[in-house]
Amino acid sequence: MKLFSRTLLVAGLLGAAGFAQAAGNCTVSLKGDDAMKFDLKDATVSAACPTITVELVHTGKMPAATMGHNVVITATKDMDAVAREGIKAGVAGNYVNKADARVIAATTLIGGGQKTKVTFPGKKLTAGGDYTFFCSFPGHSMLMKGKLVVTK
Repeated sequence: MKLFSRTLLVAGLLGAAGFAQAAGNCTVSLKGDDAMKFDLKDATVSAACPTITVELVHTGKMPAATMGHNVVITATKDMDAVAREGIKAGVAGNYVNKADARVIAATTLIGGGQKTKVTFPGKKLTAGGDYTFFCSFPGHSMLMKGKLVVTK
C-alpha cells in the first residue's frame, strides 16, 4: 500500500509540475542603474500566462527627478512615438501618456534604491509579436531598452 501511495504522490507531483510549466515565464525582473542601463537586453514571457508581472529595481542612488527609471512595454514599431508622447506627461505622470492605447503596460517612475512593478493580462501580448521594453525618462530610451520575446 505504501508503494502505491508513493507512486500516486510522485505522479501527482510530476503532473502538477508539468501544469505549472505549461504557463511559461510570467515575470520579468529588471534592474536599472545610474549609468542608464538595464541588466537585460531581452526577456521572455509566455502569452499563456493569465497575468504577466514586470518588476524593476533601481540599483543607483540618484533621485527620480534627475535619474528616474520606469519600464514601458509597447509594440516595437510604437516605441519612439510612445516615448515622445510620454515626455509631455512629465515626471508627475511618470513620463507615460496614460491615455495612449499603444502602451501595453508601464510601471511608475522610481529613483535610486526604489522598486516598482506592474501586472497586466497576458492576453495583451501575442506569441511571436515584436515587443520592446524601455525606460521613458527623457533621453533614456536610446540606451535603456530591450526586446520582449513572447512565446506560446
